[in-house]
Amino acid sequence: MATPWSTAGHLLELIRTGQAATRGELQSVTGLSRSTVGQRLDQLFAAGWVQSVPGGQSTGGRPSIHLRFDPGHAAVLAADLDTAQAHTAVLDLSGRVLAEHTGELLLDDGPEQVLDELARRFAGLLTAAGTAPAAVCGVGLSVPGPVDQSTGVVVRPPIMPGWDGYPVPARMQEALARYAGLPAGVPVLVDNDANLMALGEQRDAYRDCSAFVLVKVSTGIGAGVVIDGRPFRGIDGGAGDLGHIRLHDASDARCMCGSYGCLAAVASGRALAGQLSALGVAAASAADVRAQLDAGHPDAVRLAREAGRRCGEVLVTVVTLLNPGVLMIAGDLAETQFVTGVRELLYQRALPRATRHLQVVTSRLGDRSALAGAGAMVVEHLYAPDQANARLAAADPNRLLEQAR
Repeated sequence: MATPWSTAGHLLELIRTGQAATRGELQSVTGLSRSTVGQRLDQLFAAGWVQSVPGGQSTGGRPSIHLRFDPGHAAVLAADLDTAQAHTAVLDLSGRVLAEHTGELLLDDGPEQVLDELARRFAGLLTAAGTAPAAVCGVGLSVPGPVDQSTGVVVRPPIMPGWDGYPVPARMQEALARYAGLPAGVPVLVDNDANLMALGEQRDAYRDCSAFVLVKVSTGIGAGVVIDGRPFRGIDGGAGDLGHIRLHDASDARCMCGSYGCLAAVASGRALAGQLSALGVAAASAADVRAQLDAGHPDAVRLAREAGRRCGEVLVTVVTLLNPGVLMIAGDLAETQFVTGVRELLYQRALPRATRHLQVVTSRLGDRSALAGAGAMVVEHLYAPDQANARLAAADPNRLLEQAR
């Protein structure tokens, strides 16, 4: 009977996460015999998932052999969809970019047209990367709206008209088979952009942070939360929707969601673009606002500082509730003026107990953070112990019986 840490999938988890790097360490952690560890490793070697590499000197003077997860044995397709453009990439299993492309793609065109175009772009990127379609193990999509994680369906997205309830994973599989030659049924995982940005950034530089919050401020405002290494999404993907928290003194500000007084209606990139336009400053999008900030335009500077303060009003509650170690500001407005405004309100109104160990930082990965998160989401799903065992069993059903003994 299989016991904890006894299967090939569990050994893979230990190797992939760095908890064990040699056969001896696997034996020590799992309590399995040398022969059983060898049998399980044979499965992982046969699948191409694990490699033996030279290590340092062992205690007996011989060079030790280390085990490592092979990030090059398969590839992941990742896409970060914004309202008006898409960043697409082919990644290896460590998140290294093999080929990428950024170009205009309007979510308003609807899911069918957008997903077909994504599949065409992925086809070109696979060619550019020299990666065979059969090597793709999964696809990760980042979208600017709430997602039901169990189905991959977008749920009532304020800035994605026509996407509510649409079967994105199934339609993406179909488009990839048609335009990119991927095998039928390649897993397609979908999540909110702020969630994936948070996952990517936390995995990149803050793995030891047990409570990590990322706030994306671009066209809208949303937050991704990683608690004890796992994204926190709420019961149906609605966690972190900061942009639709109501402000007490903004009842005349109409939001894209149809309500009045939302934070996003006052402090998002879309809101600031409207405010600048009303002042005669050329700004039609969050990216335009950022360009004006980079140019030092005084109205843009003033409005961004105030927007940061308004966002800080809401983040006081977030920080008090979650007590994070890192609060990261990301997106088009993640620049000095906005972040300064956030800090002013945060440290002024939150109790010192909630902020004494808090780091308020900006993105390290920049426009690649959601791609990194999408890749990590796919890898951590497909190579988790149960999923890994199921995939090994599908490739060789007889192995499943061996593992259960």
